[in-house]
Amino acid sequence: MKFITTSLLLLISNLLFSQNWLANYQKAEEQARTEQKAMVVVFSGSDWCAPCIKLDRAVWQSESFAKASENWVIYKADFPKKKQNQLPNELKAQNEKLAEKYNPNGIFPLVVMIHADGKILGQLSYESISAEDYIQKIKKILHEN
Repeated sequence: MKFITTSLLLLISNLLFSQNWLANYQKAEEQARTEQKAMVVVFSGSDWCAPCIKLDRAVWQSESFAKASENWVIYKADFPKKKQNQLPNELKAQNEKLAEKYNPNGIFPLVVMIHADGKILGQLSYESISAEDYIQKIKKILHEN
């Protein structure tokens, strides 16, 4: 019974803190232009990159990021390596094309802030800081440009 209760609580908390990560980059670009919002694009290796996993747990899954990200269009370009986590070919090709443009050096994790017009505003990588401090760094880059 405790297991079921715990599982339900975890599921509900994940739903409450879920963000609007878009699965199609073209739609993300279109939304950014239409709504005149900046984009936050995250290059991640979700099943092999320890700093990516730490950043996901500490920042992307936080309540603070859920609130802050309402002001941005967010997209996660994931590059899993394990066979069971492979992405559909179309999504994999889309992410590889994005990496060529925004992450040619293959840095993981890499967070790229992009203006609605496509101009790169700045980049961040993993830092062992609180979600709130990380979000402030994103906001600073977005508001300086």
